[in-house]
Amino acid sequence: MNAFSRRLKHLLTGQAAVRRAFPAASLAAIESAIAAAEQTHAGQIRFAVEASLEGSALLAGQSARERAVDVFSLLRVWDTAHNNGVLIYLLLADRDVEIVADRGIHIRCGAAVWESICQSMEACFRQGRFEQGALEGIAAVGALLAQHFPPGGPTGNELPDRPVLL
Repeated sequence: MNAFSRRLKHLLTGQAAVRRAFPAASLAAIESAIAAAEQTHAGQIRFAVEASLEGSALLAGQSARERAVDVFSLLRVWDTAHNNGVLIYLLLADRDVEIVADRGIHIRCGAAVWESICQSMEACFRQGRFEQGALEGIAAVGALLAQHFPPGGPTGNELPDRPVLL
């Protein structure tokens, strides 16, 4: 997609598009899925959706990956006791999913695993199956966290389970 097309898509994608893709019932299902997944491991999962980039970021050509790293920091996903927080970020205008994993889990899984999960989610999103794509992504991330960070320990739920709409 060229820069002009991308800018136009971002200008036309607003919060109404997020509400259509993720109505209240879908957000509740995502929150429940995160809470259920976190019962099976000692990691932390955050799910964030952003309709589009703001003007200056868009004009600067910020990528979804760069924005996801910013959001990872903004939401303090890095601030977990075992460095095992994972952000699943969707930039709706681009239909681009990015997973940013803290160093404790990333070193055990690697970029290819995260990219595979992103591609599966993006395939669902291209078909308009947003809730299903999100739930499948959460389940896949949860399975990896369960494999590498089994439940237990005194840390508990360190980050909110509620999806973040930016």
